Amino acid sequence: MADLNAEFLFEVSVDLEEPQQMGATPHGDRRIYYVKGGTFEGPKLKGEVLPGGGDWLLLRPDGAGELDVRGTMRTDDGHLIYTYYRGIIHLPPEAFQRALQGETLDPSEYYFRTAPVYETASEKYGWLNRIVAVAVGRFAPNWVGYKVYAIL
Repeated sequence: MADLNAEFLFEVSVDLEEPQQMGATPHGDRRIYYVKGGTFEGPKLKGEVLPGGGDWLLLRPDGAGELDVRGTMRTDDGHLIYTYYRGIIHLPPEAFQRALQGETLDPSEYYFRTAPVYETASEKYGWLNRIVAVAVGRFAPNWVGYKVYAIL
């Protein structure tokens, strides 16, 4: 069996609209964050995150948040890449309260991981259709960022 190795793909920075707070649904506290726009850059690709995507975040009763994200990226040479991913964010209760008050937390204070999937018609970036990726996230009020890695 092969060991697990990773290769850095890119870092992404995304500005978000104010959340739509649905409140307590039968599944948990639902919040919807729409993407205003952003950028991504790495050794093999760079470009912009297009407006219109979003995260349909579900805050569960156990304190963890389930991310359900979809979005579109456009490379600097004009190719479109669709992405979708699931993930988990978890903050200790004290850190969660500070975040709700608008404080920017140090990433060491929380767990934020995702598993992005990519889809493109581009021949140049078609290799993205055939990888498994993971990302480590950070957040601040109305902003989210990730370092994305391909699992080799």
